[in-house]
Amino acid sequence: MKRKILITSGIMVIVYGLTTAATYAAFRFLGGARTEFTSPVPISEGGLVIDPGEPKDQECPINGGKFTKTERQAWEQQRPVLAMLENHIEARPQSGLSQADVVYEAVAEGGITRFMGVWYCGAIASQGKIAPVRSARMYFVNLAQEYNTPIYVHVGGGNCSRDEATGECTSHKRAWALEELAKIGWRRRGGNDFDTLGDIGAPVLVRDYNRLGPDRPLVTEHTMVGFLGNIWKEATKRGFAGKNEDGSEWIAGFDQWIFADDAVEKDRGGVSKISFEFWDEYKDFIVDWTYDATSNSYARSNGGQPHMDLENNQQLMAKNVIVQFVKEEGPLDGHKHMVYEVMGKNGKALVFNNGGVTEATWEKADAQSRTRFKDSKGKEIKLVRGQMWIELIPAGQEVSY
Repeated sequence: MKRKILITSGIMVIVYGLTTAATYAAFRFLGGARTEFTSPVPISEGGLVIDPGEPKDQECPINGGKFTKTERQAWEQQRPVLAMLENHIEARPQSGLSQADVVYEAVAEGGITRFMGVWYCGAIASQGKIAPVRSARMYFVNLAQEYNTPIYVHVGGGNCSRDEATGECTSHKRAWALEELAKIGWRRRGGNDFDTLGDIGAPVLVRDYNRLGPDRPLVTEHTMVGFLGNIWKEATKRGFAGKNEDGSEWIAGFDQWIFADDAVEKDRGGVSKISFEFWDEYKDFIVDWTYDATSNSYARSNGGQPHMDLENNQQLMAKNVIVQFVKEEGPLDGHKHMVYEVMGKNGKALVFNNGGVTEATWEKADAQSRTRFKDSKGKEIKLVRGQMWIELIPAGQEVSY
C-alpha cells in the first residue's frame, strides 16, 4: 500500500550553513582550562557477561523492551545517557545507534540532521562507543528533560557567542542551549552536563581521527568518541548513578509510555515502506524505513544507503517509527540556527508499528513533560516494545507510505 500525506502549517526556509557557536569557550560558565584529548583511544570500562539461557522477562522503562534480570540489576545502578551524534555524510557511519533505546532526529543547520540517542537498557551489557559526538541544540535540550536528570553528552552548543569587539551576543536567544543547560542546573562543575568544552575529557570523551579507519582520516569536528562504560563510571563519581543526592531513584516520577507486545503475524499491516525528506532536495538525508513482517521491525536507510552501525555492522532497526511534525523557524541569526517547536498540543504525527500506521496528534505541556501520542479519539497510542525512532520533521513535509 502506498499513500502520501501532506500536513500543512509552518514555512520551511532552506538554508545552508554550519554553526560556529559550538566553538564557544564554555568555561565562562564553569571556569578553568580545558585539555584536548586525542588518539590513542582508551578501552571503555564496563560491560556484562550475560548467560544466554537467562530469560528476557524484565521490562525496560524507556521503550518497554525485554531484557534479562542481570541487565535490569545493572541499569538500575545507573541513569540514562543522552548524547548528541551528528549525521554529516563525511562522519557516517555512526557508532552505537543500534543500541540506543530511543533515537530522536531533527535538522541542526543547513539541512544536516542530528541525532539524540537515549542509551540505557539496550547498552548496559556492552557499554560500547557512541560517536561522533557533536553540539547541543535548544530543542534537543527541551526533549532531554523528559528523562528527569540524565547524563547529557555533547561538544559545546548554541550559545550567546559574544562578539569580541562589542561584547554583544551574535546569536538569537532562542538558540542558547548552553545557557538553558546552566539555567536548569545541569551545566555546572561536577554536574550531569558532560560537555568537552566544559569539565569533561578523557577517558570519557576522546578524539579519534581514525575512527572510520586509516584510509578515511577525519577533520576534527567528526572525531569525538564517547565511551558509555566510562561515562557511567564518571557519572557515579559525580553522584549521578541510579540514585539522586537525596536518596531517591532517578526514575521517580518518570512518565513512561504505554507498551504492547508485537501483534501476531496475521494481524500485521501491509505498509511496507516509509519515505520522507527533512528538507526538499537534500538527497543525502532522505530517510527510508522498510518493514519486515517476519521480525515486525523496520530497517533504516539514509541517503539511499542502508544505515549501519560502525561498531557491529548491523543495519539500524526500529519497532516503532514516529514521524512528528513540528513548526520550523529560522535561520534565526548569522550562525544559521534553527528552532523546532517540540512543546505544545495538537501537533500532527504518524505512528508506524506492526506494519500499520496511525494518524495521531502529539502533545508536550512543558520541557519536563513526556511527549504523548494520541489517536483520533484522544486515546494514548500503545507502542510496540523495542527500539523507537522519533523523526522530527518540519510541518508541511511530505511522507510517503
